[in-house]
Amino acid sequence: VEMFRKLLDYAEAGDNIGALLRGVSRDDISRGQVLAAPGTITPHTNFKADVYVLSKEEGGRHTPFFTNYRPQ
Repeated sequence: VEMFRKLLDYAEAGDNIGALLRGVSRDDISRGQVLAAPGTITPHTNFKADVYVLSKEEGGRHTPFFTNYRPQ
């Protein structure tokens, strides 16, 4: 794993990295996929969370969230 010509042991969500994957075509992967050693992570599609959203006065959102909201 490499970031800006520096070798890394790991990368985190939001990092822009380069990885050489032999035998894998660019068409086989897509943005947002996870690169991990087999058996090291468990995929999840649902989770519960407690979220605090800043009010307008606190410097947060001015408009409400709607169903299926996705940030730009």
